[in-house]
Amino acid sequence: MSRTTPAVVCRALSFAWPDGAPVINGLDVTFDTGRTGLVGDNGTGKSTLLRLVAGLLTPTSGTVVTAGEVGYLAQTLPLRTGATVSDLLGITAKRRAIAAVEAGDVSAIDEVGDDWLVEERAAAQLERLGLPAELDRTVGTLSGGEAVLTGLAALLLDPPAITLLDEPTNNLDAPARQRLHAAVDEWPGVLVVVSHDRELLEHVDRIAELRDGTVRTFTGTFSAYEAALRAEQEAAQRMVRVAESDVRREQRQVVEAQTKLARRERYAHTDYVNKRKPKIVMNARAREAQVSAGKHRIMQAEKLADARETLRSAESQVRDDHRIRVDLPATAVPAGRTVLELGGRIVRGPERIGLVGRNGSGKTTLLRAAVAAAAVPVGYLPQRLELDGSRRVLDIVRDAAPSATPQQVRAGLARFLVRGDQVGRPAATLSGGERFRVCLASLLLADPAPQLLLLDEPTNNLDLASVEQLVDALAGYRGALIVASHDERLLRDIGVGRYWEAGT
Repeated sequence: MSRTTPAVVCRALSFAWPDGAPVINGLDVTFDTGRTGLVGDNGTGKSTLLRLVAGLLTPTSGTVVTAGEVGYLAQTLPLRTGATVSDLLGITAKRRAIAAVEAGDVSAIDEVGDDWLVEERAAAQLERLGLPAELDRTVGTLSGGEAVLTGLAALLLDPPAITLLDEPTNNLDAPARQRLHAAVDEWPGVLVVVSHDRELLEHVDRIAELRDGTVRTFTGTFSAYEAALRAEQEAAQRMVRVAESDVRREQRQVVEAQTKLARRERYAHTDYVNKRKPKIVMNARAREAQVSAGKHRIMQAEKLADARETLRSAESQVRDDHRIRVDLPATAVPAGRTVLELGGRIVRGPERIGLVGRNGSGKTTLLRAAVAAAAVPVGYLPQRLELDGSRRVLDIVRDAAPSATPQQVRAGLARFLVRGDQVGRPAATLSGGERFRVCLASLLLADPAPQLLLLDEPTNNLDLASVEQLVDALAGYRGALIVASHDERLLRDIGVGRYWEAGT
């Protein structure tokens, strides 16, 4: 690896959680200079891979080699409400040193170095991303989108050789996303971005897909990746159809061969009974027929086995369609029934409302107020998913539906694609998408069932397949729904009928 070219090289990389649950096993992947979009189903280990590269996790085995400094923006920023924007940018110590030098303390000059304009540079980056240049603003006053943008500003202030972004468009409104896209277009060095944002993935040089423990790289943007995948799947479906036809043909030939052999045996038996030929001749022919029939059966069985193996191989190339399918009659609300009155806004019956507005306009505040004002059982899914990481998934959902048996809870979770060993795992070992599905299951399977559902940026941390699964889940929900989101496609797909503008 060249010392002058930033890169990431992972060899035989494996990682498992303390309980032994494997996440990554023997992975080989390289990220070169340029912009790479890392995609894959939730739970395949995308975020874990970024944390391993960033040095926040230690591999169970294998190696991670990075040529250059690594900068990392997590899905969820750890926000200390007493901290400031300056703290998030990582420039507080340098600002204090500058102030000390200006007050006459020359001992702090080494801390400053040549960066006497750090405040001006920080202000310029904040303004570039549409944020006010208020370095002493407290974190507690930032919206979710503003916090993400501040984290991006910190990386842009002193760009590392290797940058890792995990769902950077979470909570960002449309103008903020456009500014992020522009920044990505000019990002230096190595950039690896995990995202479900199709528009953002149109600004990368290549797509790396993590699937079944391996990474495949496709040159071009997400559109090119989709086209390549679509062609692959069409070819795989054709292979399945051909293989199915071959299996049917071999099965017919087996039946035909067995019929012919049975007919020959009947003729031979008739000749033997009627003594049409010498006994020694008939016995010799019978032995020859038995040997020939045995060989023929073996040959036909081998051909059929080969055809079935070819079919299995072809089917393995066709991707599974993992869909959430739930029917939730207990959530139904009669048309015209008032479920919420809030500041002159009224929700009646099973309405679906999209809550939109700029970052910091008060969407989350409005949803929290709606929780207290609802006239029916309510379910609220916040931006930051709150799960006790030490507790089992099964126990978390049973808390929401205490009258349900473990078997009923398992069956309910299975409809949300949480199955098998996942049900008994601690929540801390779940991916962002898995955590989302568990939280969604806890809301929709709750007793009493929610007749008003409030979702705050629900597509945060979800891969593209999981966004489709969310749409599927909400198709079975029969109550009123208010969704705060910047994802116009999601709001359209879930059938939003009208919109509220936050801050008006």
